[in-house]
Amino acid sequence: MAELRDLPQISEAAVLSTCNRTELYCVTDSAGEQAVLNWLGRFHNLRVDELTRCAYHYLDNDAARHLMRVAVGLDSMVLGEPQILGQLKDAYQQARQSKGLGGELERLFQHTFAVAKQVRTETGIGKNPVSVAYAAVSMASRIFDDFSRSRALLIGAGRP
Repeated sequence: MAELRDLPQISEAAVLSTCNRTELYCVTDSAGEQAVLNWLGRFHNLRVDELTRCAYHYLDNDAARHLMRVAVGLDSMVLGEPQILGQLKDAYQQARQSKGLGGELERLFQHTFAVAKQVRTETGIGKNPVSVAYAAVSMASRIFDDFSRSRALLIGAGRP
């Protein structure tokens, strides 16, 4: 985190890293996108052109909208997945402790947490959380006539 924040193009930074995503939230100048890609490539020992093929980026209001979608669970493998908000709060705390946050990201994260709470309360999204494993079993039971006689192996890299 400190190396990312120490880039001259970056004034604020937070890193969200989960089993399904790694996202960098940065306040930067116009050359910042390339600087962040170069840093990420060095950090993971990947070529920048490889990263560019699978990376996405958002600017300004689109970046704020994306962060809010992530916090609410709209951008998760399972709609409304509740763990992402906790992971985002952890990323926020780590960024605060490492002095990665300034006024812009601080306000954005605080607003995002308030919006996520409101959306979860008013819509009930995540009220009956469903795991990827539960979704897999549900799908398999629709595919196989007699699922009770079937055997399956589910391997995951996430935490329980």
